[in-house]
Amino acid sequence: MNQSRIQIKFNGHNGDALSGLLELPDGKTQAYALFAHCFTCSKNIAAATRISRALKENGIAVLRFDFTGLGNSDGDFANTNFSSNVQDLLAATAYLREHYHAPALLIGHSLGGAAVLQAALNIPEAIGVVTIGAPFDAQHVMKQFQCQTEEIETNGVAEVDLAGRKFTIQKQFLDDLKNQQPMNIGQLKKALLVFHSPLDQTVSINEAEKIYVAAKHPKSFISLDNADHLLTKKEDAAYVAENIGTWVKRYLPELNIVNSAESNITTGNVVVNEKNQQFTRNVTTDAHQWIADEPKSVGGSNLGPDPYEHLLAALGTCTSMTIRMYANLKKIALDDVSVELSHSRIHGEDCQACDEQHKKIDVIDRQITLKGNLTDEEKQKLLIIADKCPVHKTLHNKLLIQSKLVRQ
Repeated sequence: MNQSRIQIKFNGHNGDALSGLLELPDGKTQAYALFAHCFTCSKNIAAATRISRALKENGIAVLRFDFTGLGNSDGDFANTNFSSNVQDLLAATAYLREHYHAPALLIGHSLGGAAVLQAALNIPEAIGVVTIGAPFDAQHVMKQFQCQTEEIETNGVAEVDLAGRKFTIQKQFLDDLKNQQPMNIGQLKKALLVFHSPLDQTVSINEAEKIYVAAKHPKSFISLDNADHLLTKKEDAAYVAENIGTWVKRYLPELNIVNSAESNITTGNVVVNEKNQQFTRNVTTDAHQWIADEPKSVGGSNLGPDPYEHLLAALGTCTSMTIRMYANLKKIALDDVSVELSHSRIHGEDCQACDEQHKKIDVIDRQITLKGNLTDEEKQKLLIIADKCPVHKTLHNKLLIQSKLVRQ
């Protein structure tokens, strides 16, 4: 399981399950960010992916998700509108607030930029807002299907072609846009960073000017020279991410949201802190952070492996590493090694290894698959080496666990 990329599900504005991906830094997490993708796009659009991963390298965790009816999220796109996108953003914020930390940074691409500007007014924890190729007014999106606006008004619905894909647009979508009140960007009370390309053929750079003029300081503008609207070139997305990472760090110290467990941890030590008052836990070392949890069936949120899965993972990774180290040292033609483990308890009478004092015994079943041009002798030798891994020895040794209360 890749603990730096977590697939998540949460309920959107009307209860539909929305699909998200949380990118977590490998080391310290300085802040959490929420990314809103462009109109009819998805969380996996190249710009969103590249920017999120680059920010992750700068210590910023990023949640990007599919709006209702798009990508891997449930629901019907035809029943959504700009207002529902804003509500989905607030639902994503609530998820982060409950399970991790409320977003300090809101990032929106195209119409997603207009959405985060609107949502920001209801996210007090956010200290920064970033727009990328965003319109000042949500009604601007109607230009993408203006030739069919009359048909939608007359028939109540029409199928429109957007970037080579067919989408159903209902009259309620237009009505929602028309009923949007002008955004009072001047009341944001958050730092604002506006990105826009002078060559943008989808949203004119004049829209960026309107946003910038309406906003109050602190505000910044960065021109994306030669970039297209979707930031399809890798270097353009990297440039945006690099500038966001540098810009937002000016404001993060005011929040002091670095996880308390991340301070002064000695190499080799592990600190476990409560994330909520149920089962979700932050697990932190000197250089890594991940989540531990329990399945939903026992009252957890299933955001990470449970304690026994951690135990099996420790033995499995140690076994695999030890086999690989030995194979490389002895120049054995081992192409690949995989280890599958499971835990169970059996009654003493079912196990010859049990004695009268232990009516039950914990059993870890370890299945090792070795691939390569190996002789039977080499395979048996590697199987013996598996039992030499340090974690295996620790579990078989007489283990003393000492617990002490820390004086506050």
